[in-house]
Amino acid sequence: MSNYDVIIIGGGPGGYVCAIRCAQLGLKTACVEGRGALGGTCLNVGCIPSKALLHATELYHEATENFTKMGLMGKSPSVDFKKMLEYKQGVIDGNTQGIEFLFKKNKVDYLKGWGSIRSATEVMVDGELYHTKNIVIATGSEPSTLPGVDVDEKIVVTSTGALELPKVPKRMVVIGAGVIGLEMGSVYARLGSDVTVVEYLDVITPGMDADVAKQFQKILKKQGLKFVLGAAVQGVKSTKTKATVTYKLKKDESEASLDADVVLVATGRRPYTSGLGLEDVNIEVSERGQVKIDAHWQTNVKGIYAIGDVIEGPMLAHKAEDEGVAVAETIAGQAGHVNYDVIPGVVYTAPEVASVGMTEEQLKAEGRAYKVGKFPFLANGRAKANFATEGFVKLLADSATDRILGCHVIGPSAGDLIHEVCVAMEFGASAEDLARTCHAHPTFSEAMREAAMACGDGAIHA
Repeated sequence: MSNYDVIIIGGGPGGYVCAIRCAQLGLKTACVEGRGALGGTCLNVGCIPSKALLHATELYHEATENFTKMGLMGKSPSVDFKKMLEYKQGVIDGNTQGIEFLFKKNKVDYLKGWGSIRSATEVMVDGELYHTKNIVIATGSEPSTLPGVDVDEKIVVTSTGALELPKVPKRMVVIGAGVIGLEMGSVYARLGSDVTVVEYLDVITPGMDADVAKQFQKILKKQGLKFVLGAAVQGVKSTKTKATVTYKLKKDESEASLDADVVLVATGRRPYTSGLGLEDVNIEVSERGQVKIDAHWQTNVKGIYAIGDVIEGPMLAHKAEDEGVAVAETIAGQAGHVNYDVIPGVVYTAPEVASVGMTEEQLKAEGRAYKVGKFPFLANGRAKANFATEGFVKLLADSATDRILGCHVIGPSAGDLIHEVCVAMEFGASAEDLARTCHAHPTFSEAMREAAMACGDGAIHA
């Protein structure tokens, strides 16, 4: 029986980062993973492979739509979907092998197999018992489904199956207008699929700033995506070659149906704790299946912690990573900390959508006095040169103190631009601080500065 200071169950972004940080802090560490590859959902069937396909299809769109405008003449590229999937797999393999190297470099033991908790100090991995002073649950999440919808990962698929389709479908129905559904819908729309998104609510991307969501839907419509909003899916009937989605419109209770070659079920995710043995050690979970924790990520059982998608909060890889570092530092006797008010969210469509902090709707609901600074990418020189003028930056600041409360961006490189505001918010900066910081010209980031200026006397270029 091997002895450890910490055993982390789960090798995803939260788990592997936690393991590496524990080892860096001098703790004897092991990480348990049964998938056969490290990196969790994110690296294997989530963030990384989907971004590879998004990148490839965005370049395809550039080549077919914008190259001739720039004097780049010649035959437009055709799509070899099999080759595109091979490229995607190569990206996955490079990342997962990189984590194995980091484990060896930091002397983290990689325990291959499915782990279960036997006690506060014991973890079983494929029949072998390991002893540890601390346990970290980092088992992540899995796709959730709907009643009346049977997933076979061939015709009716989750995001996992959508990344492995043998060919580009002629017709795709996406159930759910959240991040995953819109990203994968964008991929296949660019590859020629007729994509229809069916959403229960009357808006896309629930929780997103309303101004951004409205503009986002307009842009996606221009790109060919169709939307059926306020529709409750009643069921999906499938054969070996196609499926039919039936839904009921909430406004008038009328029923309708859509035929598709592939149906993508993108209705969110749920914590993955199957076979973990939580009930055997009386670890408390919520009604939604989330592991309950205290302010230091510790469960009701002393010495057992939980991080990432398996606990409350946004299911984001970077949130899990921050929690992994914080838990490692807490176990090592330091003061682990995560600022949950400054966790960015990004939708990797084209254009990208990014946000951090509070939305205007949240500020109104709390009765906060705030001001808004907006700047369109249409007035940004770099965006004009790159045929990327759709979208805007929206900065929210406190009316009295000018402290930045939130930022919402739809436009080119939004996922990178947002971090300027994340750093500013982490240091309690004001909109004027951002406005008085010199930004290189010509860059997309100038739109950030102009939005900050708009919180004061006004933007220069709009």
